[in-house]
Amino acid sequence: MTKEKDILLFVHSTPVTGVDDIRKFKTPSGKIPRIAVIGDSKLRKWQELAQENGADIIIATDLNNPLKIAKSLLSYQEELLAVISRNEAKMSEFAKIVPHVPYLKTPTAESLRWASDKIAMRERLYLYDKKITPKFTIVKDSSVQSIEKVENKLNFPIIIKPSGLAASRLVTLCYHKEEFETSLRKVFRKINSIYKQTKVTTKPRVLVEEFMEGSMYSIDGYVNSRGKIYFCPMVYIKTGKSIGFEDFFGYMQICPTQLKQKSIDKAEVVATKAVHALGLRSCTAHIELMRTEDGWKVIEVGARIGGFRHHMYKYSFDFNHTLNDIKIRIPQKPIIKKKINGYTVAMKFFAKKEGVLKSLQGIKKIKSLESYVEIVQRKKIGSKCNFAKNGGSSVVNLILFNKNRSALFSDVRRAEQSLKIVVK
Repeated sequence: MTKEKDILLFVHSTPVTGVDDIRKFKTPSGKIPRIAVIGDSKLRKWQELAQENGADIIIATDLNNPLKIAKSLLSYQEELLAVISRNEAKMSEFAKIVPHVPYLKTPTAESLRWASDKIAMRERLYLYDKKITPKFTIVKDSSVQSIEKVENKLNFPIIIKPSGLAASRLVTLCYHKEEFETSLRKVFRKINSIYKQTKVTTKPRVLVEEFMEGSMYSIDGYVNSRGKIYFCPMVYIKTGKSIGFEDFFGYMQICPTQLKQKSIDKAEVVATKAVHALGLRSCTAHIELMRTEDGWKVIEVGARIGGFRHHMYKYSFDFNHTLNDIKIRIPQKPIIKKKINGYTVAMKFFAKKEGVLKSLQGIKKIKSLESYVEIVQRKKIGSKCNFAKNGGSSVVNLILFNKNRSALFSDVRRAEQSLKIVVK
């Protein structure tokens, strides 16, 4: 007897947002799907979180052993509806699972590797269309020869990006030779410990590229099995650097943007080239772009949905990003609405200096704002607060929404003035 295909298999973790929506989703036969999570048997934290989030099935296996992966999935093969990864840092695990679910719609394992390795990504983009990517080179150490190689090939300012790391970790901007030499040595001092911490198993390599001047945007697109992309509305990104940090984390994301349709169309052309250069299919792609004087350029591409997008599209456009991410893998046509219902801002707050979190003030005041939607405190008192470039994560994440754009940005300013992050 043929079994019902009703299992959504998530790699390593269930979605932080959208779990309730998944429970409302119906399979093609009208059944509510079961949620399964697969991850490394040596790690306990993901299993505990999966249980807390109500996962129906937990599959703990040795992800470095193909036969054990195959064995752990064997009894579920006929019931799997889709396999999904929402975590940028776990794309290598997703790639290990793909060969063992041959009858599901998935990206190829190689395309996932290209999309999670900054160097492989740049090489593919350059090969496909060198006009959409900045000049770059690759170094394996901080030797005099490596430094001279960069200085002879690239023009300052340049940006250092370690391969295989997410969330702007160790990403450093350098304006001159001395700053570059110091920064490169610092990156190679820290890279091994951060690779170990984030479970990156590849040999450390660093991408160095010319810095692109311009405004940063991003766009998510649902890519079907034939490479057709259904694009979502664009999002403007204000980085930490624009507010005084020597860091490139996404401080503020704003949706919808003030871009004209002609500019959006050009951005979508470049985003399509980036997705096709990496061969992504049957997934949601997240493309970060820079709007420069020479046109749109690609910063990075991820085989996942963008951060905060579930909320942003829900409030500003009233469509469900989480369910669309599932639909494109089944496959079903995603539902995208373009009518603007209001304006959404997502913000990440970091401490202005590194240290141990001593106190956090202003959250109660922020919750009273007219535009308030959600605030998440990610650090406890006594936790270490590091900048993103040094491997740290935000202290507080905030989402605001208002039908009136001016009222929204008034509340953004009130939130910035109210939140006090004190470290020692």
